[in-house]
Amino acid sequence: MLDLTRLQALVAFARTGSVSAAAEELHYSQPTVSHHLKRLEAETGAVLFRRVGRTLVLTDEGRRLANRGEEILGLVARAGSELASAVSLQTGHVRVAIFPSGIATLGPRLVTEMRERHPGLSLEVREAEPPEAEGLLLADQVDLAIAFTYPREQLSDAVSSEVLGEDPLYLVTPPARPDCATGHSVAARTPSHEPLGSRIAIGRLADFADDDWMAGCERCRGYLVATCEDAGFEPHVQFASDDFVAIQALIAVGHGVSMLPGLALAAHRHPDVVLTPVDGASRTLRLLSLGKPPLPPALDATSQVIREVVAAVVPEAVPAD
Repeated sequence: MLDLTRLQALVAFARTGSVSAAAEELHYSQPTVSHHLKRLEAETGAVLFRRVGRTLVLTDEGRRLANRGEEILGLVARAGSELASAVSLQTGHVRVAIFPSGIATLGPRLVTEMRERHPGLSLEVREAEPPEAEGLLLADQVDLAIAFTYPREQLSDAVSSEVLGEDPLYLVTPPARPDCATGHSVAARTPSHEPLGSRIAIGRLADFADDDWMAGCERCRGYLVATCEDAGFEPHVQFASDDFVAIQALIAVGHGVSMLPGLALAAHRHPDVVLTPVDGASRTLRLLSLGKPPLPPALDATSQVIREVVAAVVPEAVPAD
């Protein structure tokens, strides 16, 4: 393996034309430069120099190695500069995957904060549901992911997970529905009228056992079904869609009920649906990465901004009637 200090001495000799001039340029003594040149020749096994009178000149092999050495030293210097810039967060590119409702609620603030606090870092945001986000991490297509899990869900052992917070779930009902006890229609309370001050226990979801239910993605549907089963009934899922705007639109005109997370409702809230917090029902927001801490500086800085954004946005995102 070539010694970079000896290669540096060869390049300086080739550039200046003499050992003394190379020593002056490198701030070495002349004997030190002579030593490095002799050791380089011995280690390579090539004839790098020949004497012409009292002058030392490069052979063709010496000239070729000096030219290549200049390229190598340039690349090393560039790598050092790039590394220093990355460590100081002057430059860098960070790829983050975020689930759809997170894109709409966390994404704008994350992009703004990163641009203001770390203008040298280029942030690329990509939409991906949690299972896809894990795959993107493992395939090195993203560097970080903001994801969510429901109770009893497991992540890949290859992925590091940090809990960021809880996103509560809400029972979403039409503006009017038959009263469970009397069968008569009761008017729903809306934001323009009295505020919704009550919560509903999971067990009380059984009051809606005869309603049609609207479900989201496969994982969200699985949690909805499991939660309803905990309440003692199997929901009749009439409509399934990842589009929480469509789900609310159907509920607003009386077609069923659903459970939706706070961030989804913060991204879009239909004015004609009624929201009731469901005690004990939530999804866990997580920051996913590969490898053990500490993360590289750019990823560590981005992770800190993500933590702060989630801590600020999630409490504000909880809708209230």
